[in-house]
Amino acid sequence: MHKISLVITTIASSDNYVLKKYANFCKQNNVDLIIIGDRKSPSQFKLNGSNYFSINKQISLNFRSAKLLPENHYSRKNLGYLIAIKNKANKIYETDDDNIPLKNFFNYKKGSFNKSYTFRNSGWLNVYKFFTKKNIWPRGFALEELKKKIPTKKNIVFNNSPIQQGLADLNPDVDAIYRLTNPLPISFKNSADLALADGSICPFNSQNTCWYEPAYPLMYLPSFCSFRMTDIWRSFIAQRIAWTCDWSVLFHKPTVIQKRNEHNLMKDFGDEISGYKNNYSLMKNLIRLKLKTGPKNIKQNMFLCYEKLIDMKIINKKEIKLLVAWFKDLENIN
Repeated sequence: MHKISLVITTIASSDNYVLKKYANFCKQNNVDLIIIGDRKSPSQFKLNGSNYFSINKQISLNFRSAKLLPENHYSRKNLGYLIAIKNKANKIYETDDDNIPLKNFFNYKKGSFNKSYTFRNSGWLNVYKFFTKKNIWPRGFALEELKKKIPTKKNIVFNNSPIQQGLADLNPDVDAIYRLTNPLPISFKNSADLALADGSICPFNSQNTCWYEPAYPLMYLPSFCSFRMTDIWRSFIAQRIAWTCDWSVLFHKPTVIQKRNEHNLMKDFGDEISGYKNNYSLMKNLIRLKLKTGPKNIKQNMFLCYEKLIDMKIINKKEIKLLVAWFKDLENIN
């Protein structure tokens, strides 16, 4: 029997319109809604149709990660993933509390195995350009590659894509440079799905993402880096290791509309500087790593990837302790 979970982290109140929307959607679709709070979250949070985990409730969980993950950090979402995995979810969706679901949010996703336009060995590929003619790029895309021309879609082949990223309409996930210099909103067209296989690179975020069971270990969000980079650098590591498993990352049309929470764009810019400076070289170094093939080597490969980021001095060596706890928790669950 298939079991689906949706994981959201929030510091909003239970009156939040988007959270209520997801709670209703989850009840209608028999989806387990897991909401991870933080130290800044309201002391009282009650939302019918959700399973809410305050900081105190998180710490009481039998997870090593619960006491080690920093507070007031997006990476506490890792606990939501672990809860969903412990509850035997076959598929885990994730989003944020400012992404309003469209009617097709749960029913658009295909199975992990599907046919789609596929790119191999294309290097950096700006996926957004397949969904609009406007000059726009995803947050985390290497600035050095922005002027690169995109190839023509031509190959429709069978893929195993256990990681699937949906776009967000109106206020899509872009970096502070884009927001400070270009207009919004933008509506993406309903283009065909795209699968990025080995050698093709595009960052993906945590705002509208679906994970299938084989790829669960790759969900790990790092803590000792900028908030604006945690899901982006996760995506680079997940993408690199996916190649060793003969997996693709699938990108598809929007199934959410983002009405973005208030942000200080210059603070976002500051938090993204480590990405602007390192995204290109980070992926270049990950590609050079000699990783072992097959899902059974995901754990070893993840440690090699994070050790490389530590060698590059863009993630603190304290990250390894959390990564050890993540895999200990997964082993205890299984």
